Amino acid sequence: MKTIIAACSQNLSGSRASVQTALRTLLAAPWPSQRDLRSWLQLLSVLQWVLSFLLLGTVSLLLLIYLVFTSFWPISALYLAWIIFDWDTPEKGGRRLPCLRRWPVWRHFRDYFPVKLVKTHDLSPSHNYIIGSHPHGILCVGAFCNFITGSTGFGEMFPGIRPFLTTLAGNFRLPIFREYLMSGGLCPVTRRAIGYLLSKNGTGNAVAIVIGGAAESLSCRPGVTTLILKNRKGFVRMALQHGAYLVPSFSFGENDLFRQVVFEEGSWMRSIQQRFQKMMGFAPCVFYGRGLTSVQSRGFLPYARPITTVVGEPVTVPKIEDPSCETVDMYHEMYVRSLLKLFNENKTKASSWR
Repeated sequence: MKTIIAACSQNLSGSRASVQTALRTLLAAPWPSQRDLRSWLQLLSVLQWVLSFLLLGTVSLLLLIYLVFTSFWPISALYLAWIIFDWDTPEKGGRRLPCLRRWPVWRHFRDYFPVKLVKTHDLSPSHNYIIGSHPHGILCVGAFCNFITGSTGFGEMFPGIRPFLTTLAGNFRLPIFREYLMSGGLCPVTRRAIGYLLSKNGTGNAVAIVIGGAAESLSCRPGVTTLILKNRKGFVRMALQHGAYLVPSFSFGENDLFRQVVFEEGSWMRSIQQRFQKMMGFAPCVFYGRGLTSVQSRGFLPYARPITTVVGEPVTVPKIEDPSCETVDMYHEMYVRSLLKLFNENKTKASSWR
């Protein structure tokens, strides 16, 4: 009996020593610094955003289709009924949630790059505006961060102005994803949706349109800015029809977030991309960014490159219900000159703002 007790005591002593050694090792190990934790929060905030835009709509659609063949089919039936009932909401101002703009995750999203908003002129709440956003880049990070989230201080810089951002109308046909987009203040890039915001939603509305669209993303590459603007005049015609002022904006650094395989004009791959873009509304870019675990690895996350979005001086536009082509051309030329002036005056300052 004494031998058994002695053996047990010896085992307990050994176990206690092992636990103490493990605790000392754990305490001696370096803990993540506050800077490391902040970096991971920033990375995760960007990851959730990229996954939301690339996968949320498709995954939600597949999930609802799957539920149709299970005992949970009423969920799919009820959501289908809801979409039918709510079909026109995206084109009637949407259903924005101010709390989503104040979501703390957007501050980490902003600081990852970081993104900065620069104001050059006031915008009066007594008018409506169409903000031309340039360039498109791959995922329009600058436009989203500045006009959809409140993290860069748009509301404080432009009091009384409600910003909206337009995107492909097809995105609002995807379940769950449509709710996510509307809650942030995104709306379809259609005449009906933009016209509603400029004519039936009061004043103080600023509708941001990425003028170059998906076609411009095919020419996106670091250090090079190629804008598709010469024949894009529909936004000018809408501004004239509603008397909305035209405001140029430029996001310096937008094209530096990803690396893209750019196919030359006239090549068979470029023609496939362009045909796909005309049919589907978006361009199948062959791009890559950094990986999740390392900057050196390749993945689908954007590189941490500074973005500075400068909002320029409004171009005063009269209200003309049926503007002539000559009038549209004249105000289009005025807008282009204003955009070029904005770019030339700020291209050397952008590096210091970063």
